[in-house]
Order: sequence, then structure tokens, then C-alpha cells
Amino acid sequence: MRKLLLLALLALLLGVGIVALIENHPGYVLIAYGHYTIETSLWVGIVLLVLLTLVLYLSVALVRKLFSSQKSLAGWLGQRKTQRAARLTHRGLISFIEGNWEPARRQLLRGADHSEVPLLNYLIAARASFQLGEQDRMREYLSAAEQSDSEAGIAVELTQAELKLRGKQYEQAVATLERARRNAGKHPHVLQLLSSAYLGLEDWEALLKLLPELRKHTVLPADELLQLERQVYTQLLQASVAVDAAASGGPSHLHQRWQAMPNNLRQDKALLRLYVGLLIREGDHAGADRTIQRALKQEWDSDLARLYGYVELDNPGRQLAQAESWLAAHPRDPQLLLCLGRLACRHQLWGKARDFFEASYKQRRSPEVCAELGRLLAALGEEKASAARFREGLLLREKSLPQLPLPERSVQQAQASLRE
Repeated sequence: MRKLLLLALLALLLGVGIVALIENHPGYVLIAYGHYTIETSLWVGIVLLVLLTLVLYLSVALVRKLFSSQKSLAGWLGQRKTQRAARLTHRGLISFIEGNWEPARRQLLRGADHSEVPLLNYLIAARASFQLGEQDRMREYLSAAEQSDSEAGIAVELTQAELKLRGKQYEQAVATLERARRNAGKHPHVLQLLSSAYLGLEDWEALLKLLPELRKHTVLPADELLQLERQVYTQLLQASVAVDAAASGGPSHLHQRWQAMPNNLRQDKALLRLYVGLLIREGDHAGADRTIQRALKQEWDSDLARLYGYVELDNPGRQLAQAESWLAAHPRDPQLLLCLGRLACRHQLWGKARDFFEASYKQRRSPEVCAELGRLLAALGEEKASAARFREGLLLREKSLPQLPLPERSVQQAQASLRE
């Protein structure tokens, strides 16, 4: 309270002093401009100057406030548009996932105008147009996507190629992907799409050239890459046979293709069997003999042993002896026994052939061994036993026959024939 009284007293004294100063020393201010003059006391001039300064300050503050409000309004409106675009894009994505192509495209295009990433809107709108079968609009939106982002060329090309692949337009997809392939290190997905396009075209030579890049960039899992390699080399080996047949010069292209294959694939059992089968078909029995013997020394393969029975050499006795040498290590191999039966037949050792066929039959009853037994028994004059083996082989081959209400007597006779 005392401080307040003291301040009031000081203010009163200051006011009295100022009033006295004004009365005793009023001062004089003259402002002349052209033919106009303004005269006033110093103190009035000071008051007017302060008021003028205050008015100028308030005017500037008001103008700044107006401009600031205008920017805030524009920012608020822009934010509203961006939020609305985000909501439309969100709804469009949901519609696309649900398979509602027309609403999805409409919502995505409406959201693209004020979207922060219109590229996404146009790309998915293009996919929706593809689903609707509207190719022209698909290309239109892909073009709009490329224009919306100068760095999105690869993304647009990949989307375009993927849609062409789905439409089985393989040649056009290859043309698009070859342009995008220039930077495959950064975009390995290009190589995967390119391999799919070559598969669609059945361009095995192009796939062969692509395999090293697929392996280098680890585009496919190891098992899928191996499966693709098998498929490529299978087709190329078979194509080599056609080339050799046209040239009529023996299986030279087949040999060259086989030797050019990677070593691990030449050890692959499926490809090895295919190669041996093609050699036999092309009449290169000596080559098939060498290949089978070399492979079986490294690792036993029953299917290769079976194929040895199709090899026809000038010395069937030596061939039979070679196959019998394998029997010591594999006495119960049904495929080897089947092979030995065929070789014995070729050497006209009918009893020995029958023993081998029956031994194979005991190990595994297959349609093939039943057929061999059937025709040998028929040649030996055992018609009933031959017919039983043929019938059994046929029933084994046709395992998917439906159940039918056959006459009971016929069934009993068939069973009796099989027992004989």
C-alpha cells in the first residue's frame, strides 16, 4: 500500500513538473512546405509525432495481419484438399483390392489432382483399366503416371510389362522390358518379368542367355532357378535332335549342346536320362553306352540301368556281361533285372531272359515287365500265361478304371487266369 502511495505521489509530482515546464518553456515548431506553413508549440508537435508514429505502426500491423490471414486461409484450404485426396486414394485402394475396378479407378483419379504422390493413383488406375479391358485408358493413365514423376520411368515400364504379360502379349512385354533392362542391377525384378516373357514365347535361346544374370542378381530362389535351367536345357536338347535330323549328319548338335552345359547340370539325373534317351533315339548307341557306364561308375541310377537295355551294340555278349557285373552290387534292382532280361533276349538266351524278367516281376509288378514277360511267353508258346501277363499289365497301367458291376463269372475266370 505504501509503495502504491509513493508511486502515485511521484507521478503527481512528475505531472506538475511537466505542466510547469510546458507553461514556462512552450517552445516553437514551424513546418513549411511550399506555400503552406504549420506553426505549433514544441510539446504539441511531440504529441502529434507520437500519434502519427502510432498510427503508422498500427497500419503496418493491420496490413501484415491481413496478408497472414490470407496465407493461413489458403493453407487451410490446401490442407483440406490434400486430406480429401488422401481419403479418396484410400477408398480407391480398398475398392481395387476388393475387385471393384470401376469405383476404384474413379476414386483414384479424383484423388490424383491434389495427392502428394499422384504416381500411385495413376498406376493403380491403369491396372483397374486393364481389368476392365480398356487398353486405351490403361495407356493413358500410364502416360499420366510417367508425366507426374520424371524419375518414375522404370516403375511405369515395369507396370506396363506386367500388364502385357498378364494379357499374354509376350512380344510387346519383351520390347518394354528390354528398355528397362539397362539398369537391371537396381531393378532385378525386370529380369524375372523378362524370363516369364521368354517362357511365354518359348524362346529357349534367349532364356539361356538370361540365366547368368538371373543367377548373378539372385532373382529366383535356388530351387526355382534349377527347375528353370532344367526346363531350358531340356527344350534345347530336344531342339538339337530336330536340327540334327534336318542336317542328316548324326547327333553332332546334340553332342555340342550337351558339352556346352554346366558340369552340375550334366550330372543332373533327369537331364542325363533325357540325353541318353535322345542318343538312343538318334542311333548313337556307342555314345549312349559310354555315357551310361561313366555315369553309373559315379553314382548308381536304376533308370539309367533300364535305358541300358535299349542300347544295341555289335557285341551283345559283352554288353550282357557288363550288365551282369552290376548285378553283384544291386541284385534286387527291378530295373536292372528288366535290362538283363532284354539283353539276354537280344543274345537269344530265352531261359535266362525269362529268369531275369520273372525276378524283376517279383521285385516290382510294373506294366512294362508284364508286357516283356507276356511277349516272351507268347514267343515260347505259353499262350495262357502270356495272356495273363498282358492282362495284368493292362490293368496295372489303367489304375483309374471305374468300378463296374461286371458278371461274377467273368471276374472269377479272370482271377483264375491270373493265378495260372
